[in-house]
Amino acid sequence: MTETITKESLFHEYYAQWIKVYKEGAIRKVTMDKYLMTHAWLKKLIPDIKVHEMTRIVYQQLLNDYAKYHERQTTMDFHHQLKCAVVDAVDDGLIERDPTRKAIVKGKPPREKKTKFINQFELHTLLNNLELSPEISWDWFIMLVAKTGMRFSEALALTPKDFDFPHQLLSVNKTWDYKGEGGFMPTKNKSSVRKIQMDWQTVIQFSGLVRNLPEEKPIFIKDCEKIYNSTVNDILERHCKNANVPVISIHGLRHTHASLLLFAGVSIASVARRLGHASMTTTQKTYLHIIQELENKDVDLVMRSLSELT
Repeated sequence: MTETITKESLFHEYYAQWIKVYKEGAIRKVTMDKYLMTHAWLKKLIPDIKVHEMTRIVYQQLLNDYAKYHERQTTMDFHHQLKCAVVDAVDDGLIERDPTRKAIVKGKPPREKKTKFINQFELHTLLNNLELSPEISWDWFIMLVAKTGMRFSEALALTPKDFDFPHQLLSVNKTWDYKGEGGFMPTKNKSSVRKIQMDWQTVIQFSGLVRNLPEEKPIFIKDCEKIYNSTVNDILERHCKNANVPVISIHGLRHTHASLLLFAGVSIASVARRLGHASMTTTQKTYLHIIQELENKDVDLVMRSLSELT
């Protein structure tokens, strides 16, 4: 049973109980960790504020204090994670009026953005720099992510059983818990469960690489070793520097894959399905700059086509 929360309870205690009741078991661990981090910041910034004392002024000052340490987008996430709990407190009569109404989200100036993707020539140069040995390695991992656009956790979870070589298909149906204790986990969402078409070169290469490996064990992880995202990113960074191309992350390879498809004229719907996005809206938001550039090219093409009619 949960403890009884009243207007006199500390707000961070109310929020802790709200997380337990409404979020525990309903969200992924990585998302739960974000809520728990928000709770930790509440204990740090407003340790003595009671539930009924959460006025608009108090809430705005909380956001302002949090914004001193974080960029605007991070502060916005903090606000959204708190807002649902606060609105529930209002509905339950613990807070008189919604203190989140008209809240202003601030934040530190964003850091200089890292390169998110590279062009086709740079990718070709990078892949040529990989040391593709006769056995599975992180270089093979880099190559496969570049050619499929998989998420880091999805690629880590691949087993020989996921490869359908005769049909040139790769099944994505699970992820690897690299941030936790290891082991298979569900995909990010239902749309993430998908089959990715592979080119013949990749089919031939990986059919030889996984031929004698255990059918249901991850091919890139040996004996359930602990894997860190930074380890693979360091390897990729070294190859980027050796190839004299902009340094990107493993997730940057996913962006590169999607960008090349869009520039090649592949529809947004097809790119969204290949990436495992929940909707085309996600794809449009993520690659808005590319889509706008392509639309500008389309306008030029339309104008040229029309001018030829006279």
